[in-house]
Amino acid sequence: MSTVPTTAATPGTAAGGRSRRDPERRERILAAAAELASRRGFHTVGMADIGAEAGIVGSGVYRHFDSKTAILVALLDRVMARLQEGAGAVLAGPGDERTHLSALVRDHIRVAIEDRSVLAVYHREVHTLPEEDRRRLRRLQRHYLEDWVHVLAPLRRDLADGELRLAVHAAIGAIQSTLFFRSGLADERQADLLDGMAHACLGVEPAAAAPAGAERHAAE
Repeated sequence: MSTVPTTAATPGTAAGGRSRRDPERRERILAAAAELASRRGFHTVGMADIGAEAGIVGSGVYRHFDSKTAILVALLDRVMARLQEGAGAVLAGPGDERTHLSALVRDHIRVAIEDRSVLAVYHREVHTLPEEDRRRLRRLQRHYLEDWVHVLAPLRRDLADGELRLAVHAAIGAIQSTLFFRSGLADERQADLLDGMAHACLGVEPAAAAPAGAERHAAE
């Protein structure tokens, strides 16, 4: 019986000779774009700038994204997905409304600190997206806010519907105020202060914090 020879694919090349996209390189591109955009504004950043920041030649960026707009959409989709996944894990988990509300607050604070650059880009650049993408992301944002309103309503029966929404927007606005300036505070101290401020906006006493790492584990 004859044997058909096989050739091992070289790194970055799929069997058959086709080049394969490197997911780590894609992540470097997104991280570089977020950092540049948060410092300079997305409209001032070119594909060559993004490639240089990521340590990739400009033409290499096009292997992963066909335009700067595609990079922006990927960035904004990712941060919105992270918020939605966190909210979904909170609402599916154990606890009463106050526990869930505090977990929503703390998950949003975590995203605001850990994904600061991307969340800042979202707020500055979402209006520049193609209409279809802009509407889709705005719709997801509304659904996310409704999760907060749904949990807050039983805790603040003294508030009308519009007042509940105002409280939620105020709490999220307090958390996200840190996106546009550097406080110089350690992340843990900043998170503690934001936690108190957000709960004050909601008019609800915070639930006891979960053990270190427990909320992150639930979100994963």
